[in-house]
Amino acid sequence: MAFAGEVAWITGASSGIGAAMARALAAEGAHVILSGRNAEALAEVAAECAKGNATALVLPFEVTDYPAGLAAAEQAWAWAAERSGGIDLLFNNAGISQRSLAVDTDYAVYERIIAVDLLAPIALTQALVGRMVARGKGRIAMVSSVAGKVGVPMRTAYSAAKFGLIGYADALRTEVTGEGLHVHVIAPGSVRTNVSRNALNADGSRRGVSDKAIDKGIDPAEAVAAIIAAMAAGEREIIVARGFEQEIGEACRTPEAIFDKMAAMVADGYARKMEQASVE
Repeated sequence: MAFAGEVAWITGASSGIGAAMARALAAEGAHVILSGRNAEALAEVAAECAKGNATALVLPFEVTDYPAGLAAAEQAWAWAAERSGGIDLLFNNAGISQRSLAVDTDYAVYERIIAVDLLAPIALTQALVGRMVARGKGRIAMVSSVAGKVGVPMRTAYSAAKFGLIGYADALRTEVTGEGLHVHVIAPGSVRTNVSRNALNADGSRRGVSDKAIDKGIDPAEAVAAIIAAMAAGEREIIVARGFEQEIGEACRTPEAIFDKMAAMVADGYARKMEQASVE
């Protein structure tokens, strides 16, 4: 029950991994803030979560709408401050995938996927990280993908965004580890969600059908249980996959020693030395 009494803000919370995460954390006694575009679906998840000591706030907004995200961050932090002093976990989960060959894909598809999967979670994190550092505690989780560790066919835009998200998270971790924050990268393989149905075709239209691999994938509740346990244990890179997907995810796993070395550079005054060099 590592998250009892804490506040978690979950994006993409209306279904799939996001909804399962909300239910699991609420069952532990955490308070949850649920964001996404489908207010009705979010309300249904909130009703399941608001039991016992747990409370739930529905905070719908379009993740690519930067002003709306900033306004949501203000509201979320104020709500969280009344319960635990601030947001204890930001779970960046909202995303959209792709099923098209690069040679056929409109550039607008790249713009949309990178906006949703990379820029939106960066924007939300940047809106909160200063307050979390000032508070001296908190967790930031980025839901990437095994496709963010190795390039996957028919997902050039998706892989580009998810690789970028890992790069941002890994760099951020070096800077805030010494400030009491944990940054988790989550790389799921096939999980039984609507990710394939909601994926974009080459022309930007919704695909509308699922993949066999997704339909036979890990149950979201099972995936979330593994993620929660790994976060509680302090794991920085969390791969949730089976079979070949697990094999390639593990093969591309960043060694823990590298994470330690990069954080040690910051602790040793790397940023201060860079600032001095620029002045000189």
